[in-house]
Amino acid sequence: MVNLVAAQKPLLHGLMKMAGLVPHTVEIDEETVMSFWVPRRKEDKIEKKKNNNNNKDHKTRKKPAVVLVHGFAAEGIVTWQFQVGSLTSKYDVYVPDLLFFGGSFTSNTDRSPTFQSECLTKALAKLDVERCTVVGFSYGGMVAFKMAEMYPELVTSLVISGSVLAMTDSISGTTLERLGFASSSELLLPNSVKGLKALLSVAAHKKLWFPDRLFRDYLEVMFNNREERAQLLEGLIVSNKDASIPNFSQKILLLWGENDQIFNLNLAKNMEEQLGGNTTMQAIEKAGHLVHLERPCVYNRRLKEYLALFTQVE
Repeated sequence: MVNLVAAQKPLLHGLMKMAGLVPHTVEIDEETVMSFWVPRRKEDKIEKKKNNNNNKDHKTRKKPAVVLVHGFAAEGIVTWQFQVGSLTSKYDVYVPDLLFFGGSFTSNTDRSPTFQSECLTKALAKLDVERCTVVGFSYGGMVAFKMAEMYPELVTSLVISGSVLAMTDSISGTTLERLGFASSSELLLPNSVKGLKALLSVAAHKKLWFPDRLFRDYLEVMFNNREERAQLLEGLIVSNKDASIPNFSQKILLLWGENDQIFNLNLAKNMEEQLGGNTTMQAIEKAGHLVHLERPCVYNRRLKEYLALFTQVE
């Protein structure tokens, strides 16, 4: 029987290509590879470089780079399918798959957000990305925060949705108790239709209905590398006493679903205060944790307004 989710992938790939993106694999080192969708002209330039083509490229206007970092329940282009086409006319958009998502993999045993950010930064360097805005959702937001902290010369500004600076003991415990889950793996790594429905019910504001077959197909396609992803969740947790608030130099936008049940609006407001004057928060009504999927038009408009303020053509 045809997997309905897998069958939609060629269509999604076609939409990405229509928007000007193509798939590309970056070999970071002998242990680690990361899969990306990158601007088509960037892929052409990389291939010319590989083939030792010394012909000078015609000078073209360099667009600002925007890196879209996905969350825990889906790979890059599935997460950002409604954002890519809205951005590519004015920005060079890069959509990575974090390690153990999509085609990205490592034999290194480090499962921390720090290691994810290091690998993503090295991959962007190999793609000749020198400065960028990073847009991070949920798990990807934690990676984005770590990138901005460690590599301020690369990350010029941040947009964060449904995430936290770090998953501390207290945030993890309080969130799981409030939502009624025993562990992060039970919430974010469902292994049954019932579990996936429970995740969707807390992630989305609107009550969405899909046939059970679609849930089964999604589980089969999107939840591979389960052992490694469970380790990623374990690697997220930091002790309260080890948590600190970095002094970010970048402008930061917290773009939130007003009805986010996982990381609620009060948490976002507290984070805005903790981060100080470079940070602003905007809430989108009638949207939950999946704000970029539930209200894509509003999300895209707010995102582009912010990008227009803090990015410029080189």
